[in-house]
Amino acid sequence: MMIERENEIIKSSILKGEEEAEKTLRPETLDQYIGQERVKEQLNIFIQAAKMRDEPLDHVLLYGPPGLGKTTLSTIISHEMNVNIRITSGPAIERPGDLAAILTNLNPNDVLFIDEIHRLNRSVEEILYPAMEDYALDIIIGKGPSARSIRLELSKFTLIGATTRAGSLTSPLRDRFGVVCKLDYYSDKELIDIIKRSADILKIQINQEGAEEISKRSRGTPRIANRILKRVRDYALVKADGIIDSSVAHYALEMLEIDQNGLDQVDRKLLKTIIDFYNGGPVGVDTLAASIGEESITIEDVCEPYLMQKGFLSRTPRGRVATEKAYRYFNLAFNKSKQISFNGEE
Repeated sequence: MMIERENEIIKSSILKGEEEAEKTLRPETLDQYIGQERVKEQLNIFIQAAKMRDEPLDHVLLYGPPGLGKTTLSTIISHEMNVNIRITSGPAIERPGDLAAILTNLNPNDVLFIDEIHRLNRSVEEILYPAMEDYALDIIIGKGPSARSIRLELSKFTLIGATTRAGSLTSPLRDRFGVVCKLDYYSDKELIDIIKRSADILKIQINQEGAEEISKRSRGTPRIANRILKRVRDYALVKADGIIDSSVAHYALEMLEIDQNGLDQVDRKLLKTIIDFYNGGPVGVDTLAASIGEESITIEDVCEPYLMQKGFLSRTPRGRVATEKAYRYFNLAFNKSKQISFNGEE
């Protein structure tokens, strides 16, 4: 049971029951939004220009790892443009008629946010092309020889698409976005500011050192930082006086088995398996998933991005390879010649 809880804490996706808590912590304006300075600067200019022309903002594509603020930015854009926002997701739009119903109910300049847009059904995507370019829907009425096509005019709107896999988008869809923004992992300093802001909203007492301790173990992701903050708050209420300082945060995170590099039990098990069972790699992701008892998608979406960013793991055409830094992490000697021999190279 403990292992399941740890895995949930370091997941970047929204967990069951977290939606309302996330909404209370989300900033409402670009000024309140912490981090992603380059993206904020671009969006601020484009939003102001659109408002000066009295036009809707051009369609926006936000991509990057989960938990970095794509949904938050979409709500901020609608707030800054003083329009309504309709939120849905790619898998939820199953048929072209579902998308048509959403689009025809939008008011002028409204924002339509589609999360996981790379998972849109291809038949739905075809309907989206004329809607994005011409603000119109081409609908077929009837079947066979009597079938005819009619064009339904739409109100001008802004589509904001969010995806963790920009490469999975088809070229025709990707090319129709006028604004493309990549969100990067947050620095420790930015996470400290986010943790302090969240603590203030949640009325949690935390000092600078406590915030620093949590930020170092949050995998560069605000969603994980906020989740850890709540669990450390629980520990502080039961084991301390309710105030989170460096010591309280340290012991709480040790209890959760999240180390100072942000690695949890699954990360360590993954790296140790590559080193012990496969001489440091390379090893295929499916083989690795079977070895540690995890799903391949969990390794690819949760573990790998952060381990690669921190330099513990390398992904090659032949499989995953543990780096010298991973060996040092476990206080093991790095034998490159042994790894190369295992690679099958001379």
